[in-house]
Amino acid sequence: MAKQLAFTLSTKPALGRDNFFVSDANQLAVAALERTDTWPNGKLVLSGPAASGKTHLAHVWAGEVGAQIIAAKGLSALDIVQHVSGPLVVEDIDQMGGDDETAMFHLHNLMLAEGHALLMTTATPPAQMDVSLPDLMSRLQGTTLVALEAPDDALLGVVLLKMFSDRQINLPSGLLDYVLPRIGRSFADARAFVDALDARALSEGKPIGIRLAGEILRDPQG
Repeated sequence: MAKQLAFTLSTKPALGRDNFFVSDANQLAVAALERTDTWPNGKLVLSGPAASGKTHLAHVWAGEVGAQIIAAKGLSALDIVQHVSGPLVVEDIDQMGGDDETAMFHLHNLMLAEGHALLMTTATPPAQMDVSLPDLMSRLQGTTLVALEAPDDALLGVVLLKMFSDRQINLPSGLLDYVLPRIGRSFADARAFVDALDARALSEGKPIGIRLAGEILRDPQG
């Protein structure tokens, strides 16, 4: 059978507090974000691998405290002063360029001077980041770090359900129990599996079920 063209449609993940599942792998990070008043100097770095829930948690926190959310990459093109009016999330600080580092240094100092809470997210802990500006590096390393750990089975199962739900895919009975012990133990593995399963189902006109899941697990590239 000839393969059908499969259009890649963007999906909008649900980012509310009710959509975030707390398990042993993330409970310390969740607890830290619930106690902004305990952050030393009013700042915190949240680290974790891709698709680990950093953005979700950052959006939950931003919604609860009324924070703005900006990206670290391209920070140098922004008017920093306009973003120092209240709590702030700076996402993906490990993606900063050289000029962005200078902007981040000034933003950090302004937020501290104004007494506003600052949450920064990164896939790479500050101590392992390649930051060329020494003053910024010392401030990042001096910031309290909380990390999202590798997912346990309970969390990985919920993450898979959420990924399918974001794509408006209803899982047939037994599929999750079949997939969970066979999939790689990371959020990136879960994302790759869901992407491949959805794409194969669309391109080949096959129903999403255990048979197709088995094919993906054996040969993700098809």
